[in-house]
Amino acid sequence: MLDLTYETPAPKVIAGAKHDWELVIGMEVHAQVSSKAKLFSGASTQFGAEPNSNVAFVDAAMPGMLPVINEFCVEQAVRTGLGLNAEIHLKSAFDRKNYFYPDLPQGYQISQLYEPIVGEGEILVDMGPGVARLVRVERIHLEQDAGKSIHDMDPNMSFVDLNRTGVALMEIVSRPDIRGPEEAAAYVTKLRQILRYLGTCDGNMQNGNLRADVNVSICRPGQYEKYMETQDFGHLGTRCEIKNMNSMRFIQAAIEYEARRQIKILEEGGEVVQETRLYDPDKNETRSMRSKEEAHDYRYFPCPDLLPLEIEQAWVDDIKASLPELPDAKKARFMGDYGLTEYDASVLTADTTSAAYFEQVVSACEDGKLAANWVINELFGRLKTDEKDIADSPLSPAQLGGIIRLIKSDTISGKIAKDVFEIAYTSGRDPEEIVETEGLKQVTDTGAIEAALDQIIADNPAQVEKAKVNPKLAGWFVGQVMKATGGKANPKAVNQLVAQKLGS
Repeated sequence: MLDLTYETPAPKVIAGAKHDWELVIGMEVHAQVSSKAKLFSGASTQFGAEPNSNVAFVDAAMPGMLPVINEFCVEQAVRTGLGLNAEIHLKSAFDRKNYFYPDLPQGYQISQLYEPIVGEGEILVDMGPGVARLVRVERIHLEQDAGKSIHDMDPNMSFVDLNRTGVALMEIVSRPDIRGPEEAAAYVTKLRQILRYLGTCDGNMQNGNLRADVNVSICRPGQYEKYMETQDFGHLGTRCEIKNMNSMRFIQAAIEYEARRQIKILEEGGEVVQETRLYDPDKNETRSMRSKEEAHDYRYFPCPDLLPLEIEQAWVDDIKASLPELPDAKKARFMGDYGLTEYDASVLTADTTSAAYFEQVVSACEDGKLAANWVINELFGRLKTDEKDIADSPLSPAQLGGIIRLIKSDTISGKIAKDVFEIAYTSGRDPEEIVETEGLKQVTDTGAIEAALDQIIADNPAQVEKAKVNPKLAGWFVGQVMKATGGKANPKAVNQLVAQKLGS
């Protein structure tokens, strides 16, 4: 792997207050496990099914029904832990988290408080070229999701859909290492990217498959350093939790608002109350939902229906051996093997589909830098205009690689290549066939180029004299030759001939 040196960004300081304040943020991300079946039943996890159609007896808490662990969900949690360089616990256990809500049929949630399956790990969060922060992951535990209450279908009644009940979630809990709204969004973005690379969660925030609870507190400068020395959370101020955030933009806006709310309270002599809050994007504000519960409020106790979960190291090793190349390693390889900038490598490794497309283009043209330029600037730009994903690109990697090969062989110029790109993109035709049938081959015959240039010089003596005084005006002659040859003249040859003829 390429050795990259990163600079740690400064903490976010809130401007406009009487005193200097710093933000401290911790995240609890709930990632739905990519599995066809639920955590403790064989019911489907298909999104968008008819309400209450994906519900097994155990999900509905029918009498006498016992949960049975889904081994694949356990494997996905282990795979996630390994992808975050985390400690895998060979022995873990499930607990009951007791609380009442209409969409929780059992009256409790099966989770892992005391013995989670995954321990401490880390995520390197990119904040821009050469700038990153290491965020520590405290734990990952498996738990079942609750159902969904629907309040907008009837003015007098609420409805309950239990399709999500029992769906496997990984709760990924960070340390309070995040220091600003942008970092918080970047953290979730990087985590989602890793999960997608691993194939353990699809990261679809719109469908609720990835949700973040954001813990926000403020402290005076220097207090965070004391926390890092002592691990005493008392230095960090009272935290408030903003629940169920499903948008990077909303995460940033909610943190900004919440930080200013807390600062206003403290600077007016008040006291921040630890509580759970919701963010209203329409009003751009957080509002109180309930007082923040502690573990004892849920009366956690070991789940009597499930034995402790014991896994073997050999099984963990097999999962580790099957891990794909992860984003940081792939980005470093792209920079090292293809000579790409960190920015270009980051764009191309944003998802596995883009990275695979790029590498197929490189295989077809054997030029990493040109391939990166065409994929990022031309293809991604056109796909964005057409509102298409890379997976739906009308232009195959082989076709784009073919266009780049034609540029490298001087068969076509970069300008003509854009015309070929457009025709191939819209018609699906082969680039070489397009060049042949459309007569787009570049003119490389210096005799023909020289003849065209001589004619232009003869017709424009005044312009020649001006160009001899001001060499910058030689570009006019280059443009005229390109116009005379229908844009097919080799630009390099034209520039060389113009320089020779005008003595510039």
